Amino acid sequence: MTAPALAHSTDLGRMYARSLQDPPKVPSITTVIGQQAMSLDGWIGYMAANAVAQHPDLGAAVGNPGQLRTVVRDSSNAAEQFRDAAAARGDRVHHYCEQVSLRALDRPHQLQEAREALAEKGEENFALRFDQWWEDYAVKPLDPEITVWNETLGYAGTLDLVATIGGKLCIIDFKTKGTDRNGQVKSLDAKVVMQLVAGMKAEESIVDEAAGTWEPWKYGQDPILLGVAIGETEVRTLRANPEVLKSHWFKFASLRRVWQTSLEAAQAGTPLLEIAPPPHQPSN
Repeated sequence: MTAPALAHSTDLGRMYARSLQDPPKVPSITTVIGQQAMSLDGWIGYMAANAVAQHPDLGAAVGNPGQLRTVVRDSSNAAEQFRDAAAARGDRVHHYCEQVSLRALDRPHQLQEAREALAEKGEENFALRFDQWWEDYAVKPLDPEITVWNETLGYAGTLDLVATIGGKLCIIDFKTKGTDRNGQVKSLDAKVVMQLVAGMKAEESIVDEAAGTWEPWKYGQDPILLGVAIGETEVRTLRANPEVLKSHWFKFASLRRVWQTSLEAAQAGTPLLEIAPPPHQPSN
């Protein structure tokens, strides 16, 4: 996950401030979407079991309870390690995508450094596939990594890219995805539609983070909303179905209310109070 200047990690999730001097005020788009329940129990169990099966010391540990406990302990956080590694890879790929946009806009960029960072991790194919996608779609960037705000509902977020493609205004969200056994990049989760429509419904965008200067959002008038899955073998471009945007916006607004009620419950006071046994009643 990238780290926009106005974003803060809090006990209530990622939140945004109005300026570099202000405290965080509203939840991020991804924090709101995260209120939706999602169980990863099966995946976590599989990752742990798979880590045990592939542990280099498993053979020697069989029949030795002490060594076996060490193997289990080493493997128990496999899902967490995988998640953290995937997030770091996603940050590197997103950073590269941003640098491509900055170069196209003739702004200062670190494209070479970003490319080298991917190459050092054996991830240069992500850059190669993205470069081909950029050329095939003739992307013309307008604003990369732009922070937006909606005061009415109370949320903020940072959009990966606003651009024109084929003369059409597009709001684009990049996702780094793995490849399946057939060599195809895995598809996107439907939650990306909520993320995109929340960006489209922004009311302001940042001008100066230090001063806290904002301007009316100028890219929300009927843009095409694109989720772009970037993999090592290909890039998949998916459009949010215009027919479902209203429903996904209502779902996002409902999740925002869930976040608010969770906040209010957390601030309401101590949820559980000690209670003493009743006074002893003398027998007659």
